[in-house]
Amino acid sequence: MRRETTPIAIGIVGIGKIARDQHLPALAAEPGFKLAACASPHSRVEGLTHYTTLEAMLAVEPALQAVSLCTPPQVRFAQARAALAAGKHVMLEKPPGASVSEVTILAELAQQHGCSLFASWHSRHAPGVEAARAWLANRSIVSVNVQWKEDVRRWHPNQAWIWEPGGLGVFDPGINALSILTRVLPQAFFLKSADLWVPSNQQTPIAASLAFTDVHGTSIQAEFDWRHDAGELWQIDVTTRDGTLRLAQGGKHLTIDGVEVDVGPEREYPSLYARFLELIAAGESDVDVRPLQHVADAMLLGRRHLVEPFEP
Repeated sequence: MRRETTPIAIGIVGIGKIARDQHLPALAAEPGFKLAACASPHSRVEGLTHYTTLEAMLAVEPALQAVSLCTPPQVRFAQARAALAAGKHVMLEKPPGASVSEVTILAELAQQHGCSLFASWHSRHAPGVEAARAWLANRSIVSVNVQWKEDVRRWHPNQAWIWEPGGLGVFDPGINALSILTRVLPQAFFLKSADLWVPSNQQTPIAASLAFTDVHGTSIQAEFDWRHDAGELWQIDVTTRDGTLRLAQGGKHLTIDGVEVDVGPEREYPSLYARFLELIAAGESDVDVRPLQHVADAMLLGRRHLVEPFEP
């Protein structure tokens, strides 16, 4: 017989596109959480208690047990620190922060305050990812090719923060591919070289070409581009000595040597919140900074090429 438990009261901070498209529906469908309040300076959710800042929400809603941060990464550290200091469990949208050091410090703060911190990587919860990981686990990999291309105006309309330092530019979607690679490839890999194409009027890249390898010298190539208007291309091909694996549509579809594998329905964000519940129940955190570290390496090692101005 299933034991009924009281839902965890959660507040959501940052009511933008990702919150409305993914977080709110996922929370509405998850009985383990009760969405109690939201905080956003300009947007609100109908029927939900609204605050303009996280600090105001924490001050007036002491019964909140958890906070989900859907704000831009540049402001995420201060918000997460405040929530952890108030004794709240915290879930971070991707990327979890503007720098690796920020996220590392947040993990330490969560431990000090006895809270769970979840640096979420939603693409790892795409239905094909775990099946791909299992198939690749004991195979010899020959090469990896990543194509992660989309139209920035469709997926990030009027979002100026992505073009500012800490906003990651094309790595905001590209980090999804890196989160999948760091999950499914059996060997750790590192960056050898990178080329970054940066609009002359912006601070972050609109396209990037990355060359990685591992201790075996495996060729791992990744192409990210925000100027792709022919439909989204979110695809990873892994060639092994036993055949070729393809994750398509961001990990929603898996084929091996062209034969489709049944991986079940898509439930990325519901799966994220189920994972957050598990962490809270176990008193644990899940903070993997490897995808963000690869982006930091690309920013450090990348050759920058100025291209024509881009107006979001």
